[in-house]
Amino acid sequence: MAASPLQDEVKKRNPFDAPEQEVSLNLVKTTEQLQAEFARLFKQHQISGAQYNVLRILRGAGTELPCLEVAGRMISHLPDITRLVDRLEAGGLVERCRTQEDRRLVLIKITTQGMAVLAELDAPVLELHRKQLGHLTAEEMVEFNRLLVKARRPGT
Repeated sequence: MAASPLQDEVKKRNPFDAPEQEVSLNLVKTTEQLQAEFARLFKQHQISGAQYNVLRILRGAGTELPCLEVAGRMISHLPDITRLVDRLEAGGLVERCRTQEDRRLVLIKITTQGMAVLAELDAPVLELHRKQLGHLTAEEMVEFNRLLVKARRPGT
């Protein structure tokens, strides 16, 4: 039996133990490759991918959000959203505020400077998405999305 493309890429002599193993490792390898390009782009703007995600969430919400709400919407869940917000606040990209109803509740809102950083990144991010996946047909992207969602929800 011929070696799979992943088997060749990682120079694995023997076949994978199971198709699930190969798919899982292929997903990890692909994710790493795609994310590395985004990391380089974000680094040029002195932010991380996670910080970019927070800024996008806040811009999309159109209003301030509780810290835990932002954490729940993150693409990659991080154990310490507080420190992430600290760094964004120190950079002037977000600010914290409290509600009059419950002074314990800390809300986060994007600043004008944070909106400007996103505006600078909008076109390059879209261009990178297209560079990375633009060779797939519309039908392939629909199917790819369907399979990724299915993989995250075993038993469906």
